[in-house]
Amino acid sequence: MHLFDLTGKKAIVTGGTGGLGRSIAEGLHAAGADLALIDVTENVALVAQELERAGKRGIGIQADLRDRADLGRGFHEAVTALKGLDILVNSHGIVNRHRSEEFPMDDWDTLMEINLNSVFLLCQLAGKIMLAQGHGKVINLASMLSFSGGYAVPAYAASKGGVAQLTKALTNEWASHGICVNAIAPGYMDTPMNVKLFSDPTRAPQILARIPAGRWGDPAEIQGLAIFLASEASNYVHGTVIPLDGGFLAR
Repeated sequence: MHLFDLTGKKAIVTGGTGGLGRSIAEGLHAAGADLALIDVTENVALVAQELERAGKRGIGIQADLRDRADLGRGFHEAVTALKGLDILVNSHGIVNRHRSEEFPMDDWDTLMEINLNSVFLLCQLAGKIMLAQGHGKVINLASMLSFSGGYAVPAYAASKGGVAQLTKALTNEWASHGICVNAIAPGYMDTPMNVKLFSDPTRAPQILARIPAGRWGDPAEIQGLAIFLASEASNYVHGTVIPLDGGFLAR
């Protein structure tokens, strides 16, 4: 029995054209899954083609996950193209940085729609399919700010706290039906989303000093955990929020 083999599995990865989403997509693909990438960027089809040239099927679908109608259209197009769904990875997200007393409500609303509301809607759509077939894997991306409040990112912290709690709430309803819902909580990873943080002369040294591993994480280091949570190896893992943080939370 090959516990980590995803051959024949149908997976949707949102935000799969860059950063952690791209790395997760590459990992699942290498493990054998057929993939549909959903992203707002225009190069989503090109990224999918690059994956497809490497072996298993890759499908790219452009959709704006802020728009609930477009989200539904993109999701159903992906499921139709894959001819089924076994794995959903919600790895899309944005961050807006403002001091809390100055945080614009338009930025708050946009971030919540993308980082939390759309995650619930995608889980709901996938859940209907997975409940009917009696199995499925849902992997959400939480954050270090699912555990702590961060600094000058109140909306992001609130959204990622919500993702962690949503993961647990869905588990309570779906685990007995063969659906595993879990979350990965990445630490401080070397991705484009964190460029401003890397260059902050105050915060960057503070963060690095707290990481026992002594470095920022590489996006490729999320692949093993994603494959585990998507595979048969994790069939009794439910409702977890697993840190991938170089030991940040241990210090």
